[in-house]
Amino acid sequence: MARAGASHATGRLLAGLAVLLMAAGPRAAVAQQLPDLVTTDALRVCGDPGNMPFSDRKGEGFENRIAAILADELKVRLRTYWLTQGPGFVRNTLGSGLCDVIIGSALGTDLVQSTNPYYRSAYVLVSRRGDLPGVGALDDPRLKGKAIGVVAGTPPVNRMGDLGLVGSMRPYAPYQFDPSNPHQTVSAQIVADLAEKKLDAAILWGPAAGWLARQSGVPMEVVPLLREPDRPALTYRIAMGVRINENEWKRTLNTALRKRRAEIEQVLRDYAVPLLDEEQNRLLDEAKP
Repeated sequence: MARAGASHATGRLLAGLAVLLMAAGPRAAVAQQLPDLVTTDALRVCGDPGNMPFSDRKGEGFENRIAAILADELKVRLRTYWLTQGPGFVRNTLGSGLCDVIIGSALGTDLVQSTNPYYRSAYVLVSRRGDLPGVGALDDPRLKGKAIGVVAGTPPVNRMGDLGLVGSMRPYAPYQFDPSNPHQTVSAQIVADLAEKKLDAAILWGPAAGWLARQSGVPMEVVPLLREPDRPALTYRIAMGVRINENEWKRTLNTALRKRRAEIEQVLRDYAVPLLDEEQNRLLDEAKP
């Protein structure tokens, strides 16, 4: 989310959704004491201009499409305000009154008030097809000694430490604001390195990894990590984030999310987002009778 515990030009939402877990700062605290700032004639969305598959200026990300569905349900125009995700994102968007909703936010972060979650997903193990057949958990001995790309500071790093995988782990800095970098996000860089055989595998936030693997030009396996312990959590519920005191706005969005649930789920599937059952660690399709 934005980019549970993910990612852009870095691996922003997918970089463990770390951006929404950073301190919002005093300006956000002040903004939360103001009356509702929500604009009634437009859906004002906080977006990252270069964070595919989540969002971009062309409106090609799945969060762009979901925002358009919400605007249609609310019968208002969609207006997106762009800011690269990183430290201060919440403070400078919701906190400043620039916009009214963050489309992807990990449920429970204390920087925003969360709507009801609209999907649940997981970190995934990505590998070139045929290289690691049947590997579905991080304690598989076949991962020992493998060069595994991961976004530094994200939850899988802790799990890898517990399992003795850090010796061969290849951590990538979560924020790499380099305009010369050909890749929008750090997750995109990791998948590209995997495709070029600079890595043996990668562990990334699923909603980013599925689409990136599909776009890589190399056949890849994307396996949700569903058999890991609860701590550190590698599965997250994703909601929308609004300002802390805007309860009526949250209820309005909850109603819209409920009414357009099927369309939103289809958008997520179009972008190869691994969708989990609400309670159990299994894929949504497997949970259906």
